[in-house]
Amino acid sequence: MRPRGPVCAVAALLLALTAGCTGGAEEAAPERTTAAATPTAPATRSSPAPSPVGPVSLPALMAREHTGSDLRLGRVLARTSAYTRYAVTYEANGLTISGVMNIPRGEGPFPALVLAHGYIDPDVYVTGQGMPREHDLLARSGYVVLHVDYRNHARSDDDPDNDVNLRLGYTEDVIGAALALREAGRPEMDTDRLGLLGRSMGGGVVYNTLVVAPGLFDAAVAYAPVSAHPEENIDHFQRPDDDPLVDRIEAAHGTPGSNPEFWRQVSPLTHADRVTEPLLIHHGTADDTCPLRWTHEAVAAFEKAGADVELRTYRGEGHTFGPRWRESMDVTMRYFERHLR
Repeated sequence: MRPRGPVCAVAALLLALTAGCTGGAEEAAPERTTAAATPTAPATRSSPAPSPVGPVSLPALMAREHTGSDLRLGRVLARTSAYTRYAVTYEANGLTISGVMNIPRGEGPFPALVLAHGYIDPDVYVTGQGMPREHDLLARSGYVVLHVDYRNHARSDDDPDNDVNLRLGYTEDVIGAALALREAGRPEMDTDRLGLLGRSMGGGVVYNTLVVAPGLFDAAVAYAPVSAHPEENIDHFQRPDDDPLVDRIEAAHGTPGSNPEFWRQVSPLTHADRVTEPLLIHHGTADDTCPLRWTHEAVAAFEKAGADVELRTYRGEGHTFGPRWRESMDVTMRYFERHLR
C-alpha cells in the first residue's frame, strides 16, 4: 500500500535540457524492446535509505520527511465539453508551488495523474507550459491531471540554491503534488489510483521519484528521458554552451574525477533496487536531444535490480514525438488503464 501521510522521499533531478527535434518517418507498431520483469513485492525489493553522504544527495533526500498539502483551485482557465481547467497552488515542503489542473466532467471519482514537464527556461516559462497535448488528451480520457510548474517557475516560490544543487527541488515539488492531491480529499479524485508522467527532464524526475519515494505512485511513464547520470547531462547540454552554472556546480560539489562519490549518489541508478512501481519508457530512435543509449542504460540497470520496466522505441521519431505521438499516448493510456483502474 502507498503511504498516506508525509513520506520520507525526494530526489536529485537530472539537469537541464534544450528544445527537441521533431519526429521522422511513420513506421509500424512501436518496437517493444524490453519485456516487463516480473514484479516483486515492494517490501522485499525496496532497499532502506542509505546513510546520507551529504546534504545534496539522493540518500539525504530519501531520509528527509516531505510534506504536500493545501491544494487550492483558483480561477477557471478554460471550460471544454470534456473538462474544466483551473489554476492551482499547493504547498510542498514549505514552498508554494503553482500549476494547472484539468478535472473531467461527469461522475467521478477519477484516477489522478501528476505531470512533470521538460526543461523550459524559467524566465520565459508560463504556467502549465510544456505538455498541452498530454493535458488535453488525458483529461478527455477520464483522468484528473495536475501539471506542476516547479519552484522558480510561473507563480511558484523561489529557491535560490536549486540550480547549483542539481535542481533537486523539482522532484520535491512533484512528490509534494502527490501528497497534496491525497490530502485534499476532493470527491472528483480517487487518489488510491495515482500515476506519474514525465517528459525529457521530467523523465529524470520520474526516475528519481520512483527511487526515493517507492509506493507513492501506482505506475509511471517517462518520455525521452534525460540521462540518469547528472554529469552526462551537464556535459551534453550545459558545458558546450559555456554555461556559468557549471563552474558553480563544480565549485560546490567537485567534479566526477575529484568527488566521484557525490556524483554516484546523485544518480538514481545507484539506488535502482528501491523501485517498486511499474515503469514504461517511450523513446524515439532519431532523438538527437536525449540519446536513446541513455534510456537503454537505465532500463538495463532497473531490470538488473528487479524492477518492472518496459521500453517502447519508435523508429524515426525525434525528441518531441511527431507523427507517432498519438500512438505512443494510446500505449500510455492502456498502461495506466491496466495499473490504475
